[in-house]
Amino acid sequence: MNQVKLSENKPKNRTVAELVEEITALTTEIQQLYCLDAIPWVIGYSGGKDSTATLQLVWNAIAALPPEQRTKTIYVITTDTLVENPIVSAWVRNSLKQIKLAAEAQGLPFEPHLLQPEVKETYWVSLIGKGYPAPRGKFRWCTERLKIKPSNRFIRNVIRSSGEAI
Repeated sequence: MNQVKLSENKPKNRTVAELVEEITALTTEIQQLYCLDAIPWVIGYSGGKDSTATLQLVWNAIAALPPEQRTKTIYVITTDTLVENPIVSAWVRNSLKQIKLAAEAQGLPFEPHLLQPEVKETYWVSLIGKGYPAPRGKFRWCTERLKIKPSNRFIRNVIRSSGEAI
């Protein structure tokens, strides 16, 4: 069995200048890809550090483009599983509201969407109504039903209206 050495997972040591150079290169690449075609983008956003960093990088890159080049929609999607901690759920909802307000104020093509599972696939309907056991390590039915299916449904709708999505 191939095992990854712990040293391979350590963060890369680099200078601030090298980090700035890498971010600048990524920004340029994002701008070029964005301007390449009219295919809308879909960005998954959970509010965690990784999706927030990704969204911020794309946001900054698009904001740096002239307004006439900001021509295609960038959908920002988040899935509410309806069983999240209410504080976390409220924070994510507020975050999406702030994204919408900031995009409008800055003339950016970002469009946030809060997705939810269909009633027949919600946690409580599945657990109590259908008799599913509580999710556990080897039987994680909830991720597919509560997060992946709503996202796939949204992406299919974007594809139906636009022909494609990235």
